[in-house]
Amino acid sequence: MSAYLLYPGCSWESSARAYALSTEAVCRELGLELRSLEDWNCCGATEYMSVDTVPAYALISRNLALAARQGNGATTLTAPCSLCYLNLSKADHYLNENPALNEKVNRALEAGGMRYQPGSLEVRHLLDILLNDVGLEAIRQHVTRPLSNLRVAPYLGCLLSRPDYHKRFSHPDQPRELDRLLTALGAQVVDYPMRTQCCGGHMTQIGPETAYELLRRLLYGAEQYDAHLIATVCPMCQLNLDAYQHDVNRHFGTHFQMPILYFTQLMGLAFGLEPKSLGIGLELVSAGEALAHIGVEPPPPQEPPKGSRRRRKKSEGLPMPSTWEDEQS
Repeated sequence: MSAYLLYPGCSWESSARAYALSTEAVCRELGLELRSLEDWNCCGATEYMSVDTVPAYALISRNLALAARQGNGATTLTAPCSLCYLNLSKADHYLNENPALNEKVNRALEAGGMRYQPGSLEVRHLLDILLNDVGLEAIRQHVTRPLSNLRVAPYLGCLLSRPDYHKRFSHPDQPRELDRLLTALGAQVVDYPMRTQCCGGHMTQIGPETAYELLRRLLYGAEQYDAHLIATVCPMCQLNLDAYQHDVNRHFGTHFQMPILYFTQLMGLAFGLEPKSLGIGLELVSAGEALAHIGVEPPPPQEPPKGSRRRRKKSEGLPMPSTWEDEQS
């Protein structure tokens, strides 16, 4: 099987540590080689695009130039984070479509001795690679602990399947790729029409009431379909639904206790791997009750990694979520 270059993104070793642990464990099990990109930088998230186009695309394209240089035969760059995936694929697409922008960006890259030829890499999300390169049949062969009694709401978020420059997903609003993967693991996939609705992104910091309403809808939808947990493919979605669930309950007087796990964690559980090795226990809303449906006892809750600890609200400045300790009380 071919090797793939990995763009980890800024949350990989902090708030998305569970994603990193479970991805590494699952890829080892499947014999999938991921080579982490060296000297990568932030993709710029969403804000920089609205500030200055050329520096924003240069920031993203530096990662593409590094990947092309470090490929050593690998021509596919995978980004497990949906926002990173979107930015990398968007940059490659627009540089190819707009020669004038491409020239300006490469002029900026030349200051660091780099250049990128758009189209020289394939940018793909990890879910796409697992489904279409590894394949469902190979994944099924590794299942030793089917998720038979686990009801899962598949949540892809708003960025993965739109815009879909290379038609990698079956539908922009209701793609079924995650459903297919979870079904192969033996899970009971609930009909979850909110699968591509927005989690609020950074609105938790800019307009928390708007973010809380978006999160409430997602949690309510999963609860209405009797899901035991929500499976996601994006660190931002996981963070918002998990870390701000307490704030949503406080704001609306609701009582959601919906665990939010990465799809790779569920793959690892179905493969019979130890929960702790998959980052189970790092979530704020415990997955213990949900995992009891498949006979799995989670490890004791772990201290969240640096970068995901929730901070007290300040009297001035941006609104911040409550503490991790408050969540446990």
